[in-house]
Amino acid sequence: MRVAVTGAGGRLGTSLLAALAAAKFVAEVLAWDLPDHDLDDPASAEGLVARHRPDVVIHAGAWTDVDGCARDEGLAMRRNGTAVGEMAEACVRHGARLIAVSTNEVFDGARTDGRPYAPNDEPNPVNAYGRAKLAGERMARVAFGPVPHLAIVRTAWLFGAPGVDFPMKILARARSLPDGDALKLVADEFGNPTYAPDLASALVDLADLAGRPAAAAAAAAAPHGRGFDGIHHIVNSGMASRAEFARETLRLAGLSVPTQDVPAATWTRASTPPARAVLAPTPLPNGELLRAWQAALAVYLATGSPNAEAQ
Repeated sequence: MRVAVTGAGGRLGTSLLAALAAAKFVAEVLAWDLPDHDLDDPASAEGLVARHRPDVVIHAGAWTDVDGCARDEGLAMRRNGTAVGEMAEACVRHGARLIAVSTNEVFDGARTDGRPYAPNDEPNPVNAYGRAKLAGERMARVAFGPVPHLAIVRTAWLFGAPGVDFPMKILARARSLPDGDALKLVADEFGNPTYAPDLASALVDLADLAGRPAAAAAAAAAPHGRGFDGIHHIVNSGMASRAEFARETLRLAGLSVPTQDVPAATWTRASTPPARAVLAPTPLPNGELLRAWQAALAVYLATGSPNAEAQ
């Protein structure tokens, strides 16, 4: 199979390229990023899909600056909504399957029953980033219509190399903390910390499933796994507050600093994150779930490698 990855230079894209390079079913990996793939260019998706004819496109490209999205919702909609629809339309025209990566922020996080969000729960985004990502999901579904070649994958709180992710920010703040000060940690925002290489491995399994004949794909996903089509929630197992995520990072790094739980409202931001947009993970094609986020974080911090022991 020929598998294309958009946003190939980003956190998820980097892990996807590594995972695909090791996958036996992949004959060629197409790494699409700027300047060739431009989310701001309406002709970009069609040009690439028509020229390279991939069997599967994993659309990881997005504008993930949630505060930037809040400051320019029109641009957010262009990059995270309309561009997804254009990619979906190009895939339909040229017979490619699409894996579109979305977010937990399509949910408002306001439910009070304590349950995590399942794929069939009704989205209700509370910020520009979530609204644009939900629009992208819906545009992709309209483009494919009854054709069952679309997987929408929602994930959350992605960490891993490259770039400065949440654990790296916490460690940097802890190491620069003035003597006597407490590290302030947000205790009222909850989600699913997710390790980029683990998510990438799951997406590669989905791509493998997409390339099989219908009967073989169904057999591979039985009896407890899920097929290719539909909405998947792929996150590391377990949930955490930002404060819990931070404290586990400090513990694993061997840093002992005073901490103080504070509400998210302590800091003024352009974007309002959902307070409790925790996803209920769906089974992978093999019927399993990703490992606990704490185990993935331990590997990440111990090795410093974005692709160590992904599973």
